[in-house]
Amino acid sequence: MDHRADGAPPSGAQDRSVGELVKLLSEQVSVLTRDELKLAQLEMARKGKRAGVGAGMLGGSGLVALYGVGCLIACVIIALSGVLAAWLAALIVGAALLAAAAATALVGKGRLKKATPPVPEEAVEGVKADVEEIKERARR
Repeated sequence: MDHRADGAPPSGAQDRSVGELVKLLSEQVSVLTRDELKLAQLEMARKGKRAGVGAGMLGGSGLVALYGVGCLIACVIIALSGVLAAWLAALIVGAALLAAAAATALVGKGRLKKATPPVPEEAVEGVKADVEEIKERARR
């Protein structure tokens, strides 16, 4: 919709019938709705990608912890059992591996938090602003 710098409608707009204005409003609302839905779709795709990366990191950390526990515990325990008691060597190695897995899990959890809530916040804010603008113009 065209407006002059002072916000007043152009001189030809005063000559439009109510039917024409309703038709114009209908078209503009339709375009606005489609644009807001596109924005929401893009935002949800971006958040879904973040959630996928975070979930993948959590799964990867579990797998790394599993293989790490299997391979390294045996190797390091055998190496340390010459200096320490076997149970103490196993305790030290197990604690170190669990600490590494916890750190990776915390990073993955942080990525998941950035992707939630799964609501298209930008699109919602845009719709709220549009509704307020429509309400304000309707009062004039």
